[in-house]
Amino acid sequence: MLVGSDPAADRAGAGPRVLAPPAGARPALGRRGPFQDGERAVFVDPKQRRYLVALRAGSSFHTHAGIVHHDAVIGREEGSTVTGTTGRRFLVLRPTLADVVLKMPRGAQVIYPKDLGAIVVGADIGPGARVLEAGVGSGALSMAMLRAGADVLGYELRQDFAERAVANVSTWLGEVPYRVELRDVYDGIAATGLDRIVLDLPEPWRVLPHAAGALRPGGILLAYLPTINQTATLRDALSRSPFALAETWEVLRRTWHVEARSVRPDHRMVAHTGFLTVARLVVPDADGAADGVPAGGAHTDAVPGDALPGDAVPAVEAAAATPERAQAGTWGREGAGTADGGRQGGEPPDGSEQA
Repeated sequence: MLVGSDPAADRAGAGPRVLAPPAGARPALGRRGPFQDGERAVFVDPKQRRYLVALRAGSSFHTHAGIVHHDAVIGREEGSTVTGTTGRRFLVLRPTLADVVLKMPRGAQVIYPKDLGAIVVGADIGPGARVLEAGVGSGALSMAMLRAGADVLGYELRQDFAERAVANVSTWLGEVPYRVELRDVYDGIAATGLDRIVLDLPEPWRVLPHAAGALRPGGILLAYLPTINQTATLRDALSRSPFALAETWEVLRRTWHVEARSVRPDHRMVAHTGFLTVARLVVPDADGAADGVPAGGAHTDAVPGDALPGDAVPAVEAAAATPERAQAGTWGREGAGTADGGRQGGEPPDGSEQA
């Protein structure tokens, strides 16, 4: 099993508290057929603003563009158009995971859809993968990995975040292989033989010794961080660990305005939200390397000790070498199990609302 006992809690005679979706919970995502009383729908107005609405017989959706009666939607097929009291028309669809992530109840900032896809692919999350997620926040990443078929164990220090994540997962995905333990991942990882470890924490380098013992050989570790100083600190720690093939990237999402002959980038975009760093656990040989790859870093042709042209020092390396690096975490430690509460990065300018 993924759930293990907490050594500190064991000494106290009790294991960690575990939260999980209730048995028999029915998923709200992925339904087919006519809309039914009690399910969620997305109303899209003429300006393509989206509103997430829980349909209830006899209720109404109120907006500045008019009132839409839920009874006009219940029983209609997805993709239908309904008319409000002012004559405004609304397209009615079932929500996608991206809609849910941006509109679901949350106590912590979520990882946005553009990064969720990159994490699922970058960490190679797939059916049957045994994944530890530390810092579950509001459950957005948990849902993305669960929908990819993974078995997810979460570590979270804050009970309110853990309860919110489990509630969101239960509401939208139903009964799935998901559980959250209230514990501090910095103190250790009880589970072993994991395929993947995904970290959304201010100081992921503190988890590396535990991750090396919890992952199977060849397993993947991925960390999500908002600042380059934190990322540089992590990369430095990875270079001195049994992890190899370290790589860092970010995802910038730019939409386009396409209308007749007017084709140009939109004036606004969802740019930087976070840096993703991925590395793989290897089995070092007698020299501390595996198949020519340095045990803690990406493959390189550089000879150790070689100077850069002109003895230049990369700006990132110079920044990471400052005394402030030890305090690079900018979130504050609301909970060592999560960094969601202070993630940097703005809301996408989609004008979305929830009802």
